[in-house]
Amino acid sequence: MSIRMESDTSARFDRAIVFGCDRNYLPFATFAASQIASLHNERDFDICICAMGEDLTAPAGLEGLGLRFCRVETDRLFRGLNLDHRRTEAAYLRLALPQVFSGEYRRLLYLDSDIFVQAGDYSAFMNVDLGDHAIAAVRDNMQWRTPGRRPEQFRRLGMPSAPYFNSGMLLIDVGAFNDADLSNRCIAFARAHEGRMIGHDQNLLNCVLQGDWAEAHPVWNWQYTWASRLFEALECANMVHFIGPTKPWRDPNGRLPRRFRTAVEGFVKAYFPEKSLAPTPPRPHEDRAFLRRMLLKHLAATGKFCDYLDRFDGEFDII
Repeated sequence: MSIRMESDTSARFDRAIVFGCDRNYLPFATFAASQIASLHNERDFDICICAMGEDLTAPAGLEGLGLRFCRVETDRLFRGLNLDHRRTEAAYLRLALPQVFSGEYRRLLYLDSDIFVQAGDYSAFMNVDLGDHAIAAVRDNMQWRTPGRRPEQFRRLGMPSAPYFNSGMLLIDVGAFNDADLSNRCIAFARAHEGRMIGHDQNLLNCVLQGDWAEAHPVWNWQYTWASRLFEALECANMVHFIGPTKPWRDPNGRLPRRFRTAVEGFVKAYFPEKSLAPTPPRPHEDRAFLRRMLLKHLAATGKFCDYLDRFDGEFDII
């Protein structure tokens, strides 16, 4: 089996920020890409939007962003790997990207499309020292306050606890990733443990690496939950990641601050007018019981959360 890639333009730099998405998520990936582009008027990295088996293009009015659109064909490389009713094989696309871009980019910053970019020097972040690791990532939020907690996937496989990352942001050293043959090792692991795997590429990478990764500051992948949002307001994360089913464009209970919906909605109406968002959610303060629970959760977590943040000297600190 071979992995192939076609793109609408050639690489201009030796580093790239890469989004993996499909046609349905294109408005949100493009929105996040536009936020990053606005922070780097003279950027020294490419921004790529990759889709598996689909030809995607920038809508009218956004050509000036200089995005690179790539179509990736994997010859059903991921066929049979664990999926659910909401996902296709494209859920594993990021495992193929280091091979796809080998020879073009030395560093990739992979990002999920359900993010909101607020700040950050992404050029500087892509140059941080990873030591002898192939990737840097942010610890999954379940281990922010309880670093020794064993992930459910590890428990099911009888594996000991280890630092476990969220794969919504991966800073990848392309050469080291390919030299370690991580893509094929992940696929082989999935097939060897068929029927016992839950989740997708995140669990595969964590099971194969077992803590052998560099840990980045959470401002680069702030997983926005009801127990972390107030700490985010104090820390001002560079990138907010909406894990779980609640997104700025799909927030039936009004659990997210309105500023996220307002920004996404304005972008979609301007550049993707055919895209329909879910109805406008209720105002967040209308669910007072939720607000009380959220405040109590933050109060109880304060000490452990501060201990987690104290591990880092600054946003470019890599552990």
